[in-house]
Amino acid sequence: MKGFDVIMKIKIGVFFGGKSVEHEVSIITAIQAIENMDKDKYDVIPIYIAKDNKMYCGHYIGDIKQYKNIDNLIHLSSQVTLVQNNNKTCLIRCNKKLYESSIYDYIDIAFPIVHGTNVEDGTIQGFLKMFNIPYVGCDVISSSCGMDKYVSKCILKENNIPVLDCKCYTIIEYNKNTNTIISEIEKTFSYPVIVKPINLGSSVGIKIANNQEELVESIENAFTYSKKILVEKAIKNLKEVNCSVVGDYEFAEPSECEEPIKTDEILSYSDKYLSVGKKLGGSKSMNAGVLKLPADISTKEKQTIQSLSLKTFNALGCSGVIRIDFIIDKDTNLIYVNEVNTIPGSLSFHLWKQTGLEYPDLLNKLIELSLKRTREEKNIIYSFESNILSECSTNGLKGMKGVK
Repeated sequence: MKGFDVIMKIKIGVFFGGKSVEHEVSIITAIQAIENMDKDKYDVIPIYIAKDNKMYCGHYIGDIKQYKNIDNLIHLSSQVTLVQNNNKTCLIRCNKKLYESSIYDYIDIAFPIVHGTNVEDGTIQGFLKMFNIPYVGCDVISSSCGMDKYVSKCILKENNIPVLDCKCYTIIEYNKNTNTIISEIEKTFSYPVIVKPINLGSSVGIKIANNQEELVESIENAFTYSKKILVEKAIKNLKEVNCSVVGDYEFAEPSECEEPIKTDEILSYSDKYLSVGKKLGGSKSMNAGVLKLPADISTKEKQTIQSLSLKTFNALGCSGVIRIDFIIDKDTNLIYVNEVNTIPGSLSFHLWKQTGLEYPDLLNKLIELSLKRTREEKNIIYSFESNILSECSTNGLKGMKGVK
């Protein structure tokens, strides 16, 4: 309209849910983020990924109350899929009605707020990358390495970042050599030991074993969640401390440190999420009721943890916001990186609020980082013109490396 400047809002597609045991936690994290996004700058489109990996959009997808009856929510919503249409990434209705347009909407930037396997582990990042759309957070490689507890330990150890020694086994190895593996674990570690699925978060599938019977039970339990498990020494007298990092390869900064409060030997799924229950809201982090903030640690310990957090962030090539969970062995005062969360619950906004960075500002920063990465990637050559196919013949085709 003449005399008026029309400012187009950036369309942010927030992806959440997915085929993961942390499905419900993802829904809460995402809707909290959506509620805190600057609606003057962004047109936010919630995109719910059901447990069968089908994606849905609709009027009620961003309403947390509707997730009490997901079947009904899906019935009221439109199943969509991503399609590149000219220079836009569009959400296309899969089963459009006669009066509906085939295009539900389009998105400029993807904001994956997902947790766990089949989504956070690089799966959704790779999916989004195929559509050439900017996306928030860690890239495919750092996401997959951060999710795999064994791979991340190997990378951190190579970079002189302290981690606990461990043993890693697949379900095939265990089924073939159960007694040998049990014996190897007992020779390597004294009890108690801790058994973890290789690629889950939120303390799902993790158990402590104090004897051989409990070890077998813990291993079999972990294998119900993953085909690969990790076993390591359980620190008896420990303190857990978490620290978040935000940034990219050029500049990153650590947050305040928090100290989770556990009701058992390990911090459980219930400790992290269920105990907060009805208190959840847009301004409260999921685990805000079960932690000390700031953590009850010395200045030296805090500085060490913040320094190790930055080193971990850089060693794994992270971007956006992550959270690193640490263990302090109170008997030796040694500090170890326990695991990395490339998309932390509630995006760890409560830790950044302690530093003066409000949640909407944190979200703005993450979106800006994704756009920066996209600009930089435009300068990288990913393909080049070649006449190799013009020289090919299907007659007597051999291995290409041997063709002259």
